[in-house]
Amino acid sequence: MIEKIDENLMLVGTAHISQKSINEVTEAIESFQPDVVAVELCQRRFDSLTKKDQWENTPVTSLLKSNNAYYLLAQTFLSSIQRKLGKDHGVQPGSEMIQAMNQAKQADLSVELVDRDIAVTLKRAWKKMGFVEKFRLLWEFLKSMVGFDEEELDELDIDELLDQDLISTMMEEFGKIAPSVTEVLIHERDQYIAEKINRVRKQGKKVVAVVGAGHMQGIKKHLTNPGFSANINQLEEVPTKRFSIVKLIGYLIPVLFVALIAYGFIVGGPEQSLRMFAYWFLINGIFSSLGTLIARGHPFSILTAFVAAPITSLNPAIAAGWVAGYVEAKMRTPLIKDFQQLSCLEEFSDFWNNRVVRLLLVVALANVGSMIGTVIAFPYIASSFL
Repeated sequence: MIEKIDENLMLVGTAHISQKSINEVTEAIESFQPDVVAVELCQRRFDSLTKKDQWENTPVTSLLKSNNAYYLLAQTFLSSIQRKLGKDHGVQPGSEMIQAMNQAKQADLSVELVDRDIAVTLKRAWKKMGFVEKFRLLWEFLKSMVGFDEEELDELDIDELLDQDLISTMMEEFGKIAPSVTEVLIHERDQYIAEKINRVRKQGKKVVAVVGAGHMQGIKKHLTNPGFSANINQLEEVPTKRFSIVKLIGYLIPVLFVALIAYGFIVGGPEQSLRMFAYWFLINGIFSSLGTLIARGHPFSILTAFVAAPITSLNPAIAAGWVAGYVEAKMRTPLIKDFQQLSCLEEFSDFWNNRVVRLLLVVALANVGSMIGTVIAFPYIASSFL
């Protein structure tokens, strides 16, 4: 999808895993002869495409923090889908961006990275999401993992991804799950990318901008508006929430737990309190260990999740998944080859056999199990004396 905006700007909308997109990038640069090639990449994504040893140098300890685990697991999962589609169509993910940069290098042209830092984008999305949106997004992600269907991937028509109506429909559906995420991932980035391209264009330079097809119309709308202007600094800020219901719940859990145990002691004596504590320990531990078992964690990791979850649920500063993940990392320390194989994962079964991914799954699912156990345990122990 190639659109000439004016004498100094041409947009190329790509499907990211399409040979047709690579050909169009080549055609646009050769025919338009720009001074600058702008690509929809930030420095982090640029490094991930050009520095293949990035995963290999990742400290194992950085995988244990729960937010890192969710992000890296999602990134690995989505990348595997792209690789699966790319393999079926003979194109690797990001090939059109690499082609654009290679052509620019051969022709001695400048390359401009015009996308916002992916870490900033994800942090803004997470900060702007409400509790319900976060829960729905996590639920949809877990369903997509369990329902990873190769037949559906095989039936996907890459050319259809270039159809703007289809992409708009997909964005609308995603917006129903988490409107805040759509605003950050799509609309804000449309503004950001358009502003970065505009700044280069205003220098009197001819630009070919290679962007994803999903951003094509949004960016075009801004670039064809003479009065358009976006505040880059504002779009790069990570908003801070003065009030977080998630943190509030985290601090209320131990207070409520102590209150219930104390009330049980007053109403039924020591036996009632011990019974309530046993329910808490068993329910929380069982669900967290079950999550670790689903992740195919080491037996010691499963046992650790069982013991740690009832305790960490009462401490908002630590999570069961971190503790279980630490044991998993000790028992099955990821090797260099495990990091290298992350760029080769395609089949869903590969996820469970890679030590890096399995470590991420242990951290994520142990935390999810502990959260479910906490939600179930509270009403259960409360009902034990009512």
